This record gives sequence, C-alpha cells and structure tokens, in this order.
Amino acid sequence: MTDKHVFEQSYADPRQKEMNGLLKFVLELGPLLVFFFANSRGEWLAERFPALGELGGPLFIATALFMAATAISLSVSWLMTRSLPIMPLVSGVVVFVFGALTLILQNETFIKMKPTIVNSLFGAILLIGLAFGRSLLGYVFGAAFRLDAEGWRKLTLRWGLFFLFLAVLNEVVWRNFSTDFWVAFKVWATMPITIAFTLAQMPLIMRHSTDQTVRKG
Repeated sequence: MTDKHVFEQSYADPRQKEMNGLLKFVLELGPLLVFFFANSRGEWLAERFPALGELGGPLFIATALFMAATAISLSVSWLMTRSLPIMPLVSGVVVFVFGALTLILQNETFIKMKPTIVNSLFGAILLIGLAFGRSLLGYVFGAAFRLDAEGWRKLTLRWGLFFLFLAVLNEVVWRNFSTDFWVAFKVWATMPITIAFTLAQMPLIMRHSTDQTVRKG
C-alpha cells in the first residue's frame, strides 16, 4: 500500500516533492497582491462585475477575492507536490473562517484580526514546541537549511518571538489607522519586514550549518 501524505513533510523525507522557490514565493505573495489590488480598485471592480458589488464596499470585495486567490494558491501547491504546505494551509483556514465572518456579518474587524490570529498561533506553536524540546521550524525551513540542534533551537525561538511581534504590530496598525493604510501596510510593509528579519538570521544559520558548502560561504 502506498504511503501518501496530505501535508508537506520534513526535508528529510525522500518522498517529499520540492517546488520551485520562485513559484512558491509567488503562490504565497499572490493572494496578498490580489487583496491589495481589489481593495484599491474596489469601486472599479464593482462597476464591471455587479456580482462583486453585491458583497459590499472595497474591503469586502477584496476579502472575497483574497479567499478565492488563497484557494487557488493551495490548489496549485497540491497539484504540483501532492501535499499541502502547513503554514499557508493554517493561514488559509483562518482566511476562510474570518473572511466568511467578514462577508456574512459585514464587519471589517474579522478580516483585520486574521493576521493577529495567524501570527499568534504560529508563535505559540513554535514556542510551546520549543518548551517541550521540539524545534518545529525544521519542518518549515528544513528544505533550505541543514542546521545542528542548537541552531534549530535558536532559530525557532527567534521566529516564535518574531511571529508574536507581527501579531502585536497588526493590532497596533488596524486599531489606530485607516483601512487603506492597514491594507497597504499588510502588503508592502509586513513582507519587507519579514524578508529583513529572515536575512538577519543568516549569521546564525551559517554558524550552525551542517552543510560544509554553506559554512565555507
């Protein structure tokens, strides 16, 4: 009997199919760009697609299209690898739940709280796992890096705290600024902040890498 895995496996699993890095990045960023475009051009979309106008204002249209784009992204991941990446899947589930609440109740608060919930969840999972001696980050970055146990422990701690920082940051922004500012911040600030944080971890990764090629630079 063939052993099939629905979820993305650790890098150490030889059965795990790897996706092109650029395509993976596009699939993760794509739904956010759709969300930003739909929010900024909501009235234009409503004029050309009356069905979208029935959903409400620009943010509600953006929420619906964000949900659709997320579903497409996960579907492409499944078709390419026959598995679902855990972090985008968890994020997608929260998008569907909070997006549905946003549209049904016509309340923007739910979709604005989505990043808070997702980042808090990721941060809590990493830090709780670390408390029990499990460096769960290896399942996310294991395909890119080969680190010793101490390296994974330190990196997991840093990412756990960083996710909690993003959760707090989202709360500060959506509660104190306009919806348009929040959407722009979510797309154009959160991603660069995350990339900058990732690059800042390279010295740690190089110090604890078990890959001699990376150690030599």
